[in-house]
Order: sequence, then structure tokens, then C-alpha cells
Amino acid sequence: MLTGQRILVTSGPTHEPIDPVRYIANRSSGAQGTAIATALRDLGAQVIFVTGPATVPPPVGVQVVRVETALEMLDAVEAALPVSAAIMAAAVADWRVQNAAGQKMKKTAQGLPELRFIENPDILHTLSHHEKRPRLVVGFAAETENVIAHATAKRDRKGCDWIVANDVSPATGIMGGTDNMVHLISENGVEDWPRMAKTDVAIRLAHRMAEALA
Repeated sequence: MLTGQRILVTSGPTHEPIDPVRYIANRSSGAQGTAIATALRDLGAQVIFVTGPATVPPPVGVQVVRVETALEMLDAVEAALPVSAAIMAAAVADWRVQNAAGQKMKKTAQGLPELRFIENPDILHTLSHHEKRPRLVVGFAAETENVIAHATAKRDRKGCDWIVANDVSPATGIMGGTDNMVHLISENGVEDWPRMAKTDVAIRLAHRMAEALA
């Protein structure tokens, strides 16, 4: 169904350094991104898999590009173009430390270090407005409240075609877990998918993408 299509998938967290031994990260395991890449591969796509330092191993049979930071992920995404479609499933850090130290920070009597933050590049927005924009750009919205409203606003703000939204508040167990419950948001409205294994979410999404690219 996707034979001959080059598809980009981003996955996992990014690690933003504070100093050579410390970093800012999030709880993303990379499981959903890996499942999506696997499902697309199984439909015949040539998959470029750009992954941060995830705890889940990458799939076999795809081109794996490993990165650490958001800046590195942006570079890898642009280097992968052109592609037919892109699925931005990575949990990219919104900020990085502007004054990251070149040596390990030490505890001192002077108190806590002062960390200054700067915004990371918006990879989804950049790709959605790129001169080599894919035919189909799919973003993810991990929310803890007002999931549909926030994700719908994100789709409008970023300029992507679809947003896959989910509730990652601690009570759901979704972040880092094996299940997911998503809402697919497009120009046609909102589709509420039942809770299912992340592998099943990936298969369903891959088939929807194949239909859109047909």
C-alpha cells in the first residue's frame, strides 16, 4: 500500500544538556513512534526514523538516525527531505539551557546555579511551512487537560494536516506505557479512537495515511 513512498518518523524524547553529565528530558519511551515506523515499514514504505535517546529499541528494516537534542533533530528532519509524508511523534523539549556549562557544575556555598532557558526550534511548524513540505504532515499533541481544544489549536497554529492527540496525565498511564487512546484531528473534524495497544494505534494510523496518499 505504501511501496515506493519515503516517510519520515520522529520518535522518542530529546535530551537538552545542562552540563556534560546532566540534561533536561521527558518521560517519552519512543514506543509509539517505533510502532508507527514498524507499521509503515510493513505496508512497504521506505522509513527514515529519526529518534532521540528512547528506551525502546528502534525497528529493524528502516533507516535509523540517532540524535540527542532538538537542534540535532531539526537538522536530521531537514536532511531527510523530500519525503511523501512525515509523522512527528517525538516529544521534543520546548526549551534548552542557554548557558549550559562546559564542565560539570559543582555544589557550592554560593547556592543554586542560575539556569537561563531559550526556546528550541519548532520542528513541526518548520516542516509544515517548508519549501519541501511533505504531502501529509502529522503532528502529535500530548496533553494533560482540555485535550481536544488544545490539540485543535495546535493544528491550526502549526499548519500541519493532522494532529494525533492523547491525554498523558499521570492517571492514564499512557506516557511510557503500552496502551494509548488518541483522537485524530483533521480539517474534517475529530475522530475518537478507543483505547488500544500502541501497536494497534500505529497500524490504524498507517492505513489511514496510506489511504490519504493513494
